[in-house]
Amino acid sequence: MRYGAMNFPIKTILSEIEEIAELGFDYLELAMDPPQAHYATIQEYKKPILKTLNTHCLQLVCHLPTFVSIADLTESIRKASLTEMIKSLEVAAELNALKVVLHPGHIAGLGIFVVETVMQYGLDSLETIIAKADQLGLCVCLENMFPRTGSFFEPADFTEILERFPNLKLTLDSGHANIGSQNDNRIFEFVKQFNHRIGHIHISDNLGKRDDHLPIGEGTINFYKIAKVLKECGYDDTITLEIFAEDRRKLMSSKEDFAAMLAAV
Repeated sequence: MRYGAMNFPIKTILSEIEEIAELGFDYLELAMDPPQAHYATIQEYKKPILKTLNTHCLQLVCHLPTFVSIADLTESIRKASLTEMIKSLEVAAELNALKVVLHPGHIAGLGIFVVETVMQYGLDSLETIIAKADQLGLCVCLENMFPRTGSFFEPADFTEILERFPNLKLTLDSGHANIGSQNDNRIFEFVKQFNHRIGHIHISDNLGKRDDHLPIGEGTINFYKIAKVLKECGYDDTITLEIFAEDRRKLMSSKEDFAAMLAAV
C-alpha cells in the first residue's frame, strides 16, 4: 500500500508538503481549493512545488475542486464550475499526478424538485471531465458521497456510470459510506460490487451522522473488517488518511493502526 495525507488549503502548499513529508507519507493528496491551492496558485508555484515534492520523494494525487457545482440548475454557475474542473485537470497533468479524485454533482436548492434534470446536468459534466482526463492521460476516481448530497452515495448509484465509462475508477470513502448506513453495511456493499473498479481510498472515522474526519478508533467504523475485505479483494494501491485532527500525529497513528490491521488479516 501507499499512504498519503491531504493538505489544508488554508495553508501554503509548500509548507504542507514539508509537514506531510516529515510525517513519513508516500504522497500528498492535493486538495485544489482556494485560498492557497487554487489551480492558478498551483500553476504560479509549479516549479517550487515539483522541486519540493521531488526533494522529499513524495508522489502526488490531486483532489479536484470540492466547492463547485457541476450539476447546478443555473447554467452560468454550472459552466463556471466545469471550467474550474477542466483547468484543475490541466494543472494536475502538469504536476504528473498519479490520479485525480472527483466529487460528483450534488442535488441542492430547487434541484430536489427536478432530480432527473440535475442528474442529467451532472452526467453531462462528468462526460466532459472524463473525456478531458482521458486526453491528458489522467485516471479519474469518482468518490462516493453521503445522503445529504442527494446522489452517488449508494452502490446502486454507481452501476450505470461505471458501465458507461470503462476507464473511470471509484474512490471509496469510508467516512462517507458510514453516514446514515443501515447496519454499517454500505461500505462492504461497495467493495463486494465494485472491488475491481476501486482506484483509490479515503480513510477517516465518524459517528455515522456527519463527515467528522476523525482518527481511526474515535468513531463507529469497523476498520478491521474493512482491512479484511480489501485484502481479500487484492487491493494494494493508494490510501489517503483524510483525517483533519489539529494534532497531525494522529494521522500517523491512524496509518500505523490501519497498516497493522492489514498485516493481521
